[in-house]
Amino acid sequence: MTPSRSAASRSAASRSAARLWRTDLPVVAVAVVWGSSYLATKDIATQADVVPLLVLRFGVALLPMGLLVARRLRRLSAAEIGGGAVLGAILAVILLLETYGVVHTSATNAGLIISLTMVFTPLTEGLLNRTRPSRAFMAAAGLSVLGVALLTEGAGFHRPSSGDLLVLGAAAVRAVHVVVMHRMRAVRRTDGGALTFVQLAAALVLFALVSVFVGTAPWRLAGSFDPGQWTDLLYLGLMCTVFAFFVQMWAVRRTSPSRVSLLLGTEPLWAAVIGVLIGGDRLGLLGALGAVLVLAGTTWGRTAAGADDPADDPADPVGDHPGHAGDHPGPAGRPASVGEPTEAAEPSGVDVEV
Repeated sequence: MTPSRSAASRSAASRSAARLWRTDLPVVAVAVVWGSSYLATKDIATQADVVPLLVLRFGVALLPMGLLVARRLRRLSAAEIGGGAVLGAILAVILLLETYGVVHTSATNAGLIISLTMVFTPLTEGLLNRTRPSRAFMAAAGLSVLGVALLTEGAGFHRPSSGDLLVLGAAAVRAVHVVVMHRMRAVRRTDGGALTFVQLAAALVLFALVSVFVGTAPWRLAGSFDPGQWTDLLYLGLMCTVFAFFVQMWAVRRTSPSRVSLLLGTEPLWAAVIGVLIGGDRLGLLGALGAVLVLAGTTWGRTAAGADDPADDPADPVGDHPGHAGDHPGPAGRPASVGEPTEAAEPSGVDVEV
């Protein structure tokens, strides 16, 4: 290779790396936003007001999202709308468990425990397919479970709190959300933005119906908010849902779904950092060790599960967050708790972190 060609190659590689970083940084911002959502929820949520709060959050998110995907909504079939409604009902269960859980545990615990969606999803898929996960994956799952056990002990041995168990339940239901989304034929080629809107709308309807019987009326709760609480509400609705979803859609067209998923997988790390530095959470020695094991186990588990999977079928995408994602679900799923659109087919939905 001549010097001029070598210099040209280095220049092209440099430009390519710069483009990747310009794409990666907004995705990392989404992971940070999602990681901070647990603390924002804890600051604004109370036991009595979880359901009306969810009504307000989803209402805040739906209006701008509806404006952004209005044209796509017209192309949905009745089967796609029905599929989105089913996924929305599952999403509503996830958010109820997660939000009630955050009220009764720390933001750090919630952000780390919900990351077990990454472990639960392959296990759920394996049960349905009657296949046994690899030894590496089972070892990673065991490491993650041990980490959660230590994390919930905090500074000393005691039973996990009700909040820890509720968030653990949310992680399990996130895995169900991802698997159902993957297997539901009606939504496999549905536009991701439109289907996400249907999911959020269906969840909002369910929350509104439940709020008639549980908690304060949403409009009365909104009227009682001070400026700080309104800031939290707008942050959760606009940044943690609308901004996060559309950054994913933008980024995955400029890089790969795997790269986006890897970056969004840092969400629990940001949840822990923000919970400790800003929220004032105290883990203790056992809790800190548990946090490290959860992060190591879920990262190892994602790698092991990916190595076990067959080559991806572009016509059959699956997302995981809080998200997600993402669900990560995810990610929502959280969940990653996210839908992972490709050039060939947009995601069959998202595990939105909301």
